Amino acid sequence: ETHGVTFRIQISVKEVLDTDVLLKLLFHLPVSYPSTLPDISVNSDQLTRAQCMDVKDKLLEQAKKHLSETMVYDLILWIQQHLQYVIKQSATVCNEKTALSKQESTEDGTWMLLLHLDHMRAKAKYTKTVEKWASDLRLTGRLMFMGKIILILLQGDKNNIKEYLILQKTSKVDVDSSGKKCKEKMISVLCETNVQSQHKRFQTFEVKEYSTLNELQKEFETAGLTTLFSEFVPPLLK
Repeated sequence: ETHGVTFRIQISVKEVLDTDVLLKLLFHLPVSYPSTLPDISVNSDQLTRAQCMDVKDKLLEQAKKHLSETMVYDLILWIQQHLQYVIKQSATVCNEKTALSKQESTEDGTWMLLLHLDHMRAKAKYTKTVEKWASDLRLTGRLMFMGKIILILLQGDKNNIKEYLILQKTSKVDVDSSGKKCKEKMISVLCETNVQSQHKRFQTFEVKEYSTLNELQKEFETAGLTTLFSEFVPPLLK
C-alpha cells in the first residue's frame, strides 16, 4: 500500500545479434502509477551492461508517452519489436556515449547514497553481491562494518544509484534464520543527495572493517563527509 508493486518478467526476443536474447525485466510500480512512471531494471546474459542501460532508457522514453495510462504490456510489446534497432543504435553511439559520460561526470552530476543494513547472515555472499552491483553500475564508495553497524556509501550517476536501490530491495541477497534465501527487508536510506564540491570523490568501491567509531569517523572526515557522519551514524548506536 505504501511501496507499490514489484514484479519480474522474462521475455525471449528472436534473432537479435544472430542469437535469441533473453531479457529479464523488473518493473516497480509506485502507488501513484500510472500517473508516475515505473522504475525499470533490465538484465540479460546476452547483452552488455551498457546495452541493458540503453534498453532501459528507451523503455522509459516510451513510458513517458503513456503517462497516466497502464503501460507495462505496451512496453513489453514495444521492446520485442524494437530490440534489434536499440542494440544496433547502442553499438553505433557507444564511443560517443563513453566520451560524453566522462565529460558529464562532474561534481554536479554525481549522486551519493548512504544506506544502513540491520544485519548480514550470509556475509561473504552478500558482500560479493554488493561488490558486483557496484562494479556493474560503475559506482564507487565503501561497504563499512563497525561492530554491529553496517553501512553502504555509494557515489555515481543518479540513475545508476536508483537502479542499485531497486536491486538491493528486490533481490534475494541474504538468508533468513532457517538458511533460506531472502530479500533485504531491513534496510534504511539514511541520505540521498548530490555530491558537493567539498566532498571527496571515491575512485574505487572497497569493503572495509573498523575497530572503533573513531576509525569510522575518520573515513567520513577524509571524504569531506563530517556532517553526514555526525547526523546519521551516532544515532545508530542508541
